[in-house]
Amino acid sequence: MSENIEIRARETIQNIQPYLPGKPIWELQSERGLAQVIKLASNENPLGPSPYALKALNHSLTDIHRYPDANTSILRKEIASKLDVKPEQLIITNGGDELITLVSESFLEPGDEIIIPSPSFSEYEFGANLMGANIIKVPLGENYTFNVDTMIEKVTERTKIICICSPNNPTGTYLSKANLQHLLEALPKDVLVLFDTAYSQYAVAEDYTNGLEFVRAGYPIVVLQTFSKVYGLAGLRVGFGAVPEFIIQHILKVKEPFNVNALAQVAAAAAIHDDEHVHLSLQSNIKGRKQLYRALKELSLPFIESMSNFVLVELGPNAKSVYEQLLDKGIIVRYGGAWNLPCHIRVSVGTKFENEVFIQGLGEIMKS
Repeated sequence: MSENIEIRARETIQNIQPYLPGKPIWELQSERGLAQVIKLASNENPLGPSPYALKALNHSLTDIHRYPDANTSILRKEIASKLDVKPEQLIITNGGDELITLVSESFLEPGDEIIIPSPSFSEYEFGANLMGANIIKVPLGENYTFNVDTMIEKVTERTKIICICSPNNPTGTYLSKANLQHLLEALPKDVLVLFDTAYSQYAVAEDYTNGLEFVRAGYPIVVLQTFSKVYGLAGLRVGFGAVPEFIIQHILKVKEPFNVNALAQVAAAAAIHDDEHVHLSLQSNIKGRKQLYRALKELSLPFIESMSNFVLVELGPNAKSVYEQLLDKGIIVRYGGAWNLPCHIRVSVGTKFENEVFIQGLGEIMKS
């Protein structure tokens, strides 16, 4: 019967490619009969979730028969007090991905333009394609630095949004405070900047900014943050945007009423105050990055020094083969083909043990 049915999807979604996440541990174990698998593919916190969050979750399980707070009032209040913004300037979302989609739905019309540095996070393109907007890619410069003046030159009367990930996924490079201010000052007043700072807690450069100061100053900017990374709550899917009030009212109109589940709200409200877990995570990441840097230098493999919790490594034309051989050894990383980086892999910073397993496996492959 299905052979005679012709259901036509929207033309614009023909341009959308489904997001390809890192391979789950259980899947690789099942495929290859492996007892031990090390996952360094999804930039997760190797220390696990915030203990504050776990404690809060245990106290909230008996309330899951109730609908979550549609206004996420408590969570917005806790984030606002921690980050020195107003609760009215915050929108809580089902992970950072949902915020990207909501911004696209709020401000893009078919034929509008969105400027995206390349390579970068693929979900910016998803939102643009969903709304039938045109994507203008601006290649990153030498060593994957941002070319702000080139982005400004690409702005036309059809430009609605510029998306910037800082630190950038998958390169680990960042946009300095001075360059962000230069961009905001140079743009026409009807162009919105989506500033994705999902990895901001890992950035240690003195000239880095998470963008919140520009929200407080009233610039047309949406700052994205998430609880998936340093707070270790990736499985609960909770992110947020900090947005000037004259912009956030438009985004709230397209948000689903119960988009963030009750347990995610409770866990995030506790985790935002878990300074010890954040400190331990940052120290672990700094040590882990140095551990990877030393090993990669010994293997004579080029890499980009990162302001995040992952490292982009250049392996040459055999990168896909190396990636597959790492899988055979029970080591999951991300192959760079999805970002048009076919000679690269991206490896998340793990625990000391996990990094050692990766280093040993990669060394064996490169020597063979």
